[in-house]
Amino acid sequence: MEKQNSIAKATHEHMNYGAVLEALNRASLFELYRLSVAIWNQLNDPTRIAAVKRALRAGQQIQWFDAEKNRLVQGQVIELRRTRALVKREEDGSSWTIPFHLINLDGHETDIAPQPARPLDRNRIKVGDRVAFKDRAGQEHFGEVVKLNQKTAAVRVGQTRWRVAYALLLPIIDGERGDDDGSHLVLLD
Repeated sequence: MEKQNSIAKATHEHMNYGAVLEALNRASLFELYRLSVAIWNQLNDPTRIAAVKRALRAGQQIQWFDAEKNRLVQGQVIELRRTRALVKREEDGSSWTIPFHLINLDGHETDIAPQPARPLDRNRIKVGDRVAFKDRAGQEHFGEVVKLNQKTAAVRVGQTRWRVAYALLLPIIDGERGDDDGSHLVLLD
């Protein structure tokens, strides 16, 4: 019951994803599964789907959450279907049919901010983030996340692609592209 109350507090008014994840970290695997079933039922609720469809129209600019990249994507609605929307992604012009629950109608913040003294994980990093890490020899590298895997992130440093455990990554809070030596980058401690 205490876990349910902490989840309820975390979701009151605007979603605080960090607080929700903290509550979920204390849940058992079965409790997470049970919650996922309840969430899936809500995602497929015809009333909720109808409400989203009423708010959309062909040609409308939207944002939707891309789980693979763990970030919002910009695009345009092409067509509304029964349970999905046909959309055109702005960055590459590709067309996708996405479920309505991916669309961020209200412009909610989706980033899960890193907690101080907590390592990064797959929920707190997204494709395109600039990060730093040390290799086995202790040399620092600075690069960009290009893919999120189950236990590691693929990070491009110059022409080299590294697989780095999330816990070894440090977010870069300010920087500019330039020399590969990382001399213009500032790390978040």
